[in-house]
Amino acid sequence: MKRRRDIAVNRRAFFNYEVLERYEAGIQLTGTEIKSIRAARVDLRGAHARFEDNELWLHGMHVALYDPAGSSNHDPKRPRKLLMRRSEIEDIAGKLSQKGLTLIPLKLYVKNHWAKIQLGLGRGKRQYDKRKAIVERDKDREARRALRQIA
Repeated sequence: MKRRRDIAVNRRAFFNYEVLERYEAGIQLTGTEIKSIRAARVDLRGAHARFEDNELWLHGMHVALYDPAGSSNHDPKRPRKLLMRRSEIEDIAGKLSQKGLTLIPLKLYVKNHWAKIQLGLGRGKRQYDKRKAIVERDKDREARRALRQIA
């Protein structure tokens, strides 16, 4: 039985990007980083993944300092290596070569005591798509409100 506990969700990514595919990757972390992650002191906003020397790296994820560590703490904004199978990395590299696609972190979670990140292969939404999403969300909210008042 696989237990999963969501730590952080990048809700802004779902608003700004149309997610085409999802991938799961492990993250190479230090001891103080995993303790901060388990304490849910993480921010995924503005984070993105990119290739460097045939490896996948996560940039821009902020992991807060772990207070009890003192002077042996980590750099909160350092790039972190993502751990995936070589075939998956090559598959993503081929898809990212297409114009307009990017790799964005969607969720950070702990699965069986290991920190994992869900990456999304996304295409940026146009402004009119974002407005349309807001209108749809408002309509759904109004409908739920009306149903609640009836019941």
